[in-house]
Amino acid sequence: MARYQVILAYDGSGFQGSQRQSQIRTVQGELEISLQRLGWSDKSVLMAGRTDTGTNATGQVAAFDLDWAYGDEKLLKALNSGLPPDIAIQSLCVASPDFHPRFDATSRRYLYRLFCEPIRNPLREKLAWRVWPVVDENVLHRTAGLFLGTHDFAAFGSPTTLKGTTIRTVTKTGWKKKPDGEWQFEVQADAFLYRMARRLVFVQVAAAQGICSGEEVQNALSRQSKLPSGLAPAHGLTLVEVTYGSH
Repeated sequence: MARYQVILAYDGSGFQGSQRQSQIRTVQGELEISLQRLGWSDKSVLMAGRTDTGTNATGQVAAFDLDWAYGDEKLLKALNSGLPPDIAIQSLCVASPDFHPRFDATSRRYLYRLFCEPIRNPLREKLAWRVWPVVDENVLHRTAGLFLGTHDFAAFGSPTTLKGTTIRTVTKTGWKKKPDGEWQFEVQADAFLYRMARRLVFVQVAAAQGICSGEEVQNALSRQSKLPSGLAPAHGLTLVEVTYGSH
C-alpha cells in the first residue's frame, strides 16, 4: 500500500465544483470512480482544495492510498483511461504516507483571463470573461498591488471553516496584457478564502471601469469601506499550481 500524489487538469464547465457531492458530477467523484475500477476502496480521495462550479484547473492536487504492483507509469495510464475527456491526471508520484494535499500546501496560484469587447464572442468566452466597457490598465496595475502582503480579506471572500480567520498573505499579484488583447491576472497566496480569487478580479475590474475607487478598495482591506457586490465568472479562473515544502 502506498500513498500517491497526482496533479489534475480539468475543464470545469462540466463539473459542479471539485468536491464530491451526492448524485452531482464533480472532479473528486470522477477520480474516485476511476480508482474504484482499480480496486480502491477508501472512503475519500484527499484534495488540495475546492474549486467552484465552472472553475478550471491545470494544477489541482489530490492524494490517495492504493495497493498497486505495476509501476507508476501503468497506474497513470490506467487511471486516465478510466477518466472522462474533460479531466486528466498530468503526473503521478509516490508521496510520504502522511502527505496531505490541503494541509501540507504552502501556497496556491490562480490565473484569471478576461478580454474587452462590446459584442459577444462565444468561443473566446469559454475560458475568459468578456468585459465592457474597457478597463483602465493603469488602475488595474495599481489596484493589484494593494493586495500584496498580509491583510484581512473579509470583504473578498468567506472563511473556509466555521469561525475561521479571514487573514491571508498574498505573495504575488499582477496583470499582464497579451498580444491578442487578453488580460491575465495572476495571484498567489498562502491560502484563499472561498471565492476570493473571483472576488479580487471583480473588484479590480469595477475600479478599472470607474465604478469604485482604488482608495475604496484599499480601505476595504481594513473594513473601512464597502465595495460593489459581485464575482467574476468562474469560467475565467484556473487553479494553476499548489506548492509544497518538504513533500
